Amino acid sequence: MQAKNTHVGTTTSSDEALLQRLGYAQVLYREFGGFSNFAISFTIISVLAGCLTSYYLAFNYGGPVAITWGWLLVGGFCVLVAMAMGEIASAMPTAGALYFWASKLGGPAWGWFTGWFNLIGQIAVTASIDYGAATFTTALFNLWFPGLVGTDTGAIFITFTVIMAAHLALNLLNVNLLARLNTLSAWWHMAGVLMIVVLLLVVPRHHQSVAFVFGETINNSGFDGIGFWFVFGLGLLMAQYTITGYDASAHMSEETRAASRSAALGMVMSVVVSVAFGFVLLVALTFAVPDVQGTLDAGANAVIYIWTTSMGAAWAEFLLLIAVVAQFFCGTASVTSASRMMFAFSRDNAVPGSRSWRKVNANRVPVNAVIAISVVAWALMLPTLANGAIGYLVGTSIAVIGLYIAFALPIILRIRAGSSFEPGAWSLGRHYRWIAPLAVAWITVVCVLFLLPVSPRGVPWASDFDWDVVNYAPLTVGGALLLFGGWYLLSARKWFTGPAREVSAQPVIPHQQFERATFGGAGNDSRTAILQATRR
Repeated sequence: MQAKNTHVGTTTSSDEALLQRLGYAQVLYREFGGFSNFAISFTIISVLAGCLTSYYLAFNYGGPVAITWGWLLVGGFCVLVAMAMGEIASAMPTAGALYFWASKLGGPAWGWFTGWFNLIGQIAVTASIDYGAATFTTALFNLWFPGLVGTDTGAIFITFTVIMAAHLALNLLNVNLLARLNTLSAWWHMAGVLMIVVLLLVVPRHHQSVAFVFGETINNSGFDGIGFWFVFGLGLLMAQYTITGYDASAHMSEETRAASRSAALGMVMSVVVSVAFGFVLLVALTFAVPDVQGTLDAGANAVIYIWTTSMGAAWAEFLLLIAVVAQFFCGTASVTSASRMMFAFSRDNAVPGSRSWRKVNANRVPVNAVIAISVVAWALMLPTLANGAIGYLVGTSIAVIGLYIAFALPIILRIRAGSSFEPGAWSLGRHYRWIAPLAVAWITVVCVLFLLPVSPRGVPWASDFDWDVVNYAPLTVGGALLLFGGWYLLSARKWFTGPAREVSAQPVIPHQQFERATFGGAGNDSRTAILQATRR
């Protein structure tokens, strides 16, 4: 037992020494082990959230081909993206992650734009996760209490508001509890997927053919004569939206032991395991499709229709319960990751009101950043009150575009650095020469795809143009780019210098010794006050 404690203390000390060399003091608790780090990214990817809540997108835009082969296509490229990012995370394990890497490899301007795209993507993916969870939760309540709880957009938005408030409250608690929740979530996801797959194979009396699952194409987009590959490309949003958020492993690196290796492995393995479990889930779900037209008519409730029709209400309630719990875990983890990113970005004065967002409470939680992320994510889903399905689709598009642009920028800089790049404990070696360019090429393709119209009536020059079906991702992403880009050109470039060093490169006292020596018997309030004072 003593040897184990000594090892943990040595690991923590080396983590803090590396963090100090990168310019930061140890402010957050290191309560995450390697599995907990993997678990938070695996939880945010959440195949029981993304795959199920956005299944209807791929079914309408491409059909089973977009669901099965599209998943494998996207999954393969996402593994490459995760590997390219993992190598950089290993070299620079900080909560700022992407924007810190871009700043160090390319300079303040690269860091500024990477950070803002990352923050926008983090907010959008949090909003989309919780809105998708609200859709499933409302459906479950409607089955439990028929006639009492509706499934209209108003009811869904009320449920979304309650879920977001719950996630805000949970994220104000001790980080050790959040680590335990993420570990529980990882096991819940894996066991839940296996349970759902077995039941989908055993309970329904009718199953689709192998030819249907792997060869059937559907175009319910309204686009005619434009080519199936365009529609198939739009259908990839289901898979690409699901496999996002794995940068959480990097954002939690300042709270992870042996971060140089654990953060990289957590990022890569969360994608690999998610691709495997997601594929099995999607294949089983598509085999259980009772009829094509009914599934199309169900719209955003396609999965609920499949379960209810092919298995009956009782089994559907059971599967919904598994999915709803997983989706709640997913949203909790997303708020955690996004708040750490905002905390780190504010630590370097890049966000208006930075002094407030970088404060931590007695539990070492960036409380104001948690509140800000939750409130802005809630506001982003207000357009769903006009059109729930399109609003959710656009939210997922913003998430993918914002996050993946932020993923691409440091990878481009890694390519540019070449052999001068100093790797950490986990490295791609020479393989970065083909992995990194492929990752950037894929990100370029998906970002262009998800800025395009999703309906003929959403094309600006169409005679039957309708604002209710417009993909406002270009407006949102473009508007944000103008705001933070204009801010940089007019003001921030004169004072923003990238990551600001908080400490000098001096020997580091191990974290536990530092607390005892500095705070002695001081209570939590005194400890927090001193820590905040050192940051100023």
